[in-house]
Amino acid sequence: MFITIPTIEENIISVKRSIVKGSKEEKSFIKKVITSFRSLNMSNLLDISSLEKIVGDFADIVAEFWKKYAKNVNVTKHSISWWDKNCSRALEKYRNMKNLEDWKLFYCTVKNMKRSFFDSKIQEIANKK
Repeated sequence: MFITIPTIEENIISVKRSIVKGSKEEKSFIKKVITSFRSLNMSNLLDISSLEKIVGDFADIVAEFWKKYAKNVNVTKHSISWWDKNCSRALEKYRNMKNLEDWKLFYCTVKNMKRSFFDSKIQEIANKK
């Protein structure tokens, strides 16, 4: 006796708030946080409770401007900096064909994209003055 249980593939859409690096929103967010931080009165930092108050005020400032400038972004398991269209195509091909050669191609594509991405990040950091 066999029982067949139909299942469906379900994609759960998750959302996070994010500010795009280098965007006008990022510049505004940073400017507002710095300006507001400078306006905090830190002349009476004499004990832990006054320090905790300042830190709490700073956290409130960051939260306020994050809420204002960050946008909702759909999060997928591929929401990573090095993922590109080549990775998506290779994964899609593997999912459609389900053969070992397509898996190897996908694996190599991802490996190469990671290496290229992180090599460029290392060069970027090494060449900063």
